[in-house]
Amino acid sequence: MYPPQPWDLRGQLHLSVFAVPRSALTPLPAPLAAVVRPIPFGRRALVGAAWVRYEPGGVLHYRELLSAVLVHERWRPRVSITEIWVDSVESRDGGRALWGIPKDLADLELRESPGGDLVAAAGTGPEPGDPRAPIGSASVRHGLRLPGRWPTPLSVAQALGDKVLRTPVRGSAGLRLGTATWRMEAGGPLGYLAGRRPLLTLTLTDFRLRFGAAAPAPAATWP
Repeated sequence: MYPPQPWDLRGQLHLSVFAVPRSALTPLPAPLAAVVRPIPFGRRALVGAAWVRYEPGGVLHYRELLSAVLVHERWRPRVSITEIWVDSVESRDGGRALWGIPKDLADLELRESPGGDLVAAAGTGPEPGDPRAPIGSASVRHGLRLPGRWPTPLSVAQALGDKVLRTPVRGSAGLRLGTATWRMEAGGPLGYLAGRRPLLTLTLTDFRLRFGAAAPAPAATWP
């Protein structure tokens, strides 16, 4: 079982943005590819990869590694998640059923220093007896902290069956600039990031977000 939407979540998110040749991107599912296109960055597309720790105080707390491409739908910006791993069965099942997010299970290790620097690693095979295959690892060092809290609105577009769902995400976070080194397995599911250096690294500190929309209230009926 998993919580109904919306999910109110809180935690820390370490994001790096890469420029990737469009030919190297993971193909989008056909229903989604019919309505969105990667936003061009020269001959490349922009891909965000992030390590996330969802902390107690939200509806679920777990760890996550994801990769997403910045797309547009008639020049309306969207984000489409192409690869994602979590260490929570509830998150996996809810993400797939509610929003078409292709979550899989993995072993995830996120170690943060008192100053917030991160060392993280991920590998498949969380079930007993499964062989463990590395996905990759990263280290993030924090730099300048920007003042205040920043809004974090976005729209996530995913295919669910033959339909396209557009899910609103709203929240706020503190922001810190930083630097990161990513080490992705060349033959692994994030191999298109192997050997690439990020254009930008940000940490969203103590974020609070609402993922999804509440179901509409049933219409009143007269006796």
